[in-house]
Amino acid sequence: MESRAYRIAVLAGDGIGPEVIAEGIKILRAVERRLQGVRFQLGEYSVGAGEYLRCGNPLPADTFEQCRKADAILLGAMGLPDVRWPGGTEMAPQLDLREQLDLYCGLRPLRLYHSNDTPLKSCRAGEIDLVIVRENTEGLFSSRLDKPSPDAREVTDRMRISRRGAERIFRAAFGEALRRRRLLTLVDKSNVLPSMAFFRRIFDEISGEFPSVRAEKIYIDAASLYLVQRPQAFDVIVTENLFGDILSDLAAALVGGMGMAPSADIGDRHAVFQPSHGSAPDIAGRGIANPTATVLSVAMMLDWLGHPETVRGAAQIRRAVEQVYSAPDQRTEELRGTLSTTQMGDRIAAALEARPG
Repeated sequence: MESRAYRIAVLAGDGIGPEVIAEGIKILRAVERRLQGVRFQLGEYSVGAGEYLRCGNPLPADTFEQCRKADAILLGAMGLPDVRWPGGTEMAPQLDLREQLDLYCGLRPLRLYHSNDTPLKSCRAGEIDLVIVRENTEGLFSSRLDKPSPDAREVTDRMRISRRGAERIFRAAFGEALRRRRLLTLVDKSNVLPSMAFFRRIFDEISGEFPSVRAEKIYIDAASLYLVQRPQAFDVIVTENLFGDILSDLAAALVGGMGMAPSADIGDRHAVFQPSHGSAPDIAGRGIANPTATVLSVAMMLDWLGHPETVRGAAQIRRAVEQVYSAPDQRTEELRGTLSTTQMGDRIAAALEARPG
């Protein structure tokens, strides 16, 4: 088998970002030792609110260029609530990366590993197993870089839905459903918003290309209700940018919290992998952040790289996480446990290394 060295740009970022990224790299190196002919060359770069305070730019041009050249990007968390642009919004270089690298497909997989970790009394391990596919470059985020006048008496945000954007996210979502249980649910608000009616019309068109996938359509308010009442009924959900942002957090709560929620932002040539949580400055430096979402994001990165050995490594990471979480006493504070960030990383690494290669 042909050997391969992958260049990974590592952006630890702010708050708990460096803490969880350290554990993600620990697991990546543990996997690397088990793979044949695959190596990872890591380049670490400073980004985020801290970098803005140092140099006036949260995503320096040379760092962006290194990200563009990398085979994949591993990101911790960016932004701090007290560091904002003059207009009042937080620094969000992760959004800049999505838009500038055209990472239109946001994948947010959620899986319940143990019944103790969900607030839902009726769910057992494995019964919640879904993926939210979030359109990343349009929707209600489209006007986020607008700069309204400080004395404006009205500020308006725009919901942008283009045919190109809708078609490509739907094809990506149907492709994801083909790899899973062949059920795709569109979440929109087409009964009220013309942009969402347009979104739904394109969904219906694209669904004809995938006759083996069962397609259903639900309004955003009903979808929020059903996710709490019967999350087992969902396989793949596809939705607009802001709706996807909100539903991802709701679904994360059902499987134990944001520390259990990995993510990938994927384009045709580039991809960023990161935990879905933010920088959590209130717990930064205390060593209690849950690194599991970052570890699972590393697994997503290995899958996306697509080499047979990296795909094998991704499966090994997921099995190690499942093994650790099968014991209800192995948890960080987020899940009412006592393990530190480093100890959780160590447990996952030990489970990984104990398994046959």
